[in-house]
Amino acid sequence: MKNWWKSGDPWIWLTASSVSVSLIVVVGLISLIAWRGLGHFWPASVMQATYTDERDGKSSTIIGEIRDDENVSAVRLRDSGVKVEGERVTRYLMKIGNRELFNLDFRWVLAQNLKEIQYPEKMTVIERREWGNFYGYVVSVKENDKVVSEGDAAWGELQTRLQRALKIFDEIRHLEKNEIGTINYGLEQLRLRKRHLELNHDTDPAKQAALVSEKTQYEAQYEQLRQQLSKLYEQINRDSFTMKVSDDRVVDLKIAKVVSVYRPNVLSSFEKISFYFHKAWTFVSDEPREANTEGGIFPAIFGTVMLVFIMSFIVTPFGVIAAVYLREYAKQGFLTRVIRIAVNNLAGVPAIVYGVFGLGFFVYFLGSNIDQLFYPEALPAPTFGTPGILWSALTLAILTVPVVIVSTEEGLSRIPSSIREGSLALGATKAETLWRTVLPMASPAMMTGLILAIARAAGEVAPLMLVGVVKLAPSLVLDGNAPFLHLERKFMHLGFHIYDVGFQSPNVEAARPLVYATSFLLVAVIVLLNLAAIGIRNHLREKYKALEN
Repeated sequence: MKNWWKSGDPWIWLTASSVSVSLIVVVGLISLIAWRGLGHFWPASVMQATYTDERDGKSSTIIGEIRDDENVSAVRLRDSGVKVEGERVTRYLMKIGNRELFNLDFRWVLAQNLKEIQYPEKMTVIERREWGNFYGYVVSVKENDKVVSEGDAAWGELQTRLQRALKIFDEIRHLEKNEIGTINYGLEQLRLRKRHLELNHDTDPAKQAALVSEKTQYEAQYEQLRQQLSKLYEQINRDSFTMKVSDDRVVDLKIAKVVSVYRPNVLSSFEKISFYFHKAWTFVSDEPREANTEGGIFPAIFGTVMLVFIMSFIVTPFGVIAAVYLREYAKQGFLTRVIRIAVNNLAGVPAIVYGVFGLGFFVYFLGSNIDQLFYPEALPAPTFGTPGILWSALTLAILTVPVVIVSTEEGLSRIPSSIREGSLALGATKAETLWRTVLPMASPAMMTGLILAIARAAGEVAPLMLVGVVKLAPSLVLDGNAPFLHLERKFMHLGFHIYDVGFQSPNVEAARPLVYATSFLLVAVIVLLNLAAIGIRNHLREKYKALEN
């Protein structure tokens, strides 16, 4: 036994066991998040049953999807009035929808009180832009409040008219967001130019006439688009339909407010799979709605990726320059050792401290001065003197620059001195040696630092809450309006989106699966960014492997 301990085998087995346990925990956690999140998009069957409420003994019809179940301890009053505890009962969390009628989206029901359970083929689910899902039976379809189809034919007519409404809605969104958005942006730029002339006391008639001419053109374009929008709204609001709900009420609904209609109880396996992938793609590519509890999260994905890219472009050169100076140029003494200690300590500073620094220095000091010098015409409304994606990227760059410095220094220290001496002996200057020989060979280490920086920055939320991230951003930081990349704009972020949906949502049960889905997507985005960086690093490592040998 002593020889076995002295051989070091126990430590090898202990290390292998620790790595195995870590892998199992990571895979298990990601699998749990994926299962709870991605399962949300599967079309669940809709149940109709008679439910007896224990509180008053009344029976009613209940319609909805079973979203969760649990086994709980029952506390009931018998006829004798004696409280009985310890009984175990199953209860279901049902999504009953129809929020405007019942004032709630979800309801807990006891399984033992559900009777006459059935899954009607004609049960219809309506996904709406507002008020969540609606459950019931299609009764009729109307055009300008006149019935055009009833009974079984109403289902096909509803699908046809919904496709028409969705096309019109896409046209409306394109006009409002792109065409009218561009005009509004142009008018705002004209206002700022006019204000700039006023501040400079420039009364040149030619410049004033040019501004008036441009404004007249924008107003004429807007009037044409307004008339076009008016016609489209009239067309999309033409159709409506009626639904019969669980308490036999008949409710009128506008087709313009509908996203999709389907009958989950009659969908085939292939149709369910097709529906699942369509919903998953909508989640990734669409914009959020209903306080971020419905729709997609594309702006958050876009904001996260853009933030990481901008941060990477900032942190890499600064980190590399600092590392090159410390390793290649700085005199190795007490001061250099203190700087290295300070850099290492910076890596352990809480992220929220960087957020406070970014808010105070970048936003209030640097941004306010930039506004005073370069954007006086926009004041008192701030341009850069307010949180935005540029300040967020700079804050994360400062947060992650110690990682890049340490990794780059390690890479530079591993390069043999003979490489430098050989380059200098051939007549190259020290700068040329660094640029053409040393830095290319150290580039895999730089990419390692960048990978670590991306892994940390992409998941940070606390500092971003102070320097730029918002619940809902009206515009992306990258669009078709010059200068195209708007670094002053606020943005959405997957990490903050998870916090907002999970802890600030008014509809907790509806938001819960989206928290899991968004968390899985954030992990996927970080993994993809890291894989891209790892691929570049491996390519560079193979490219300069011969030089190292």
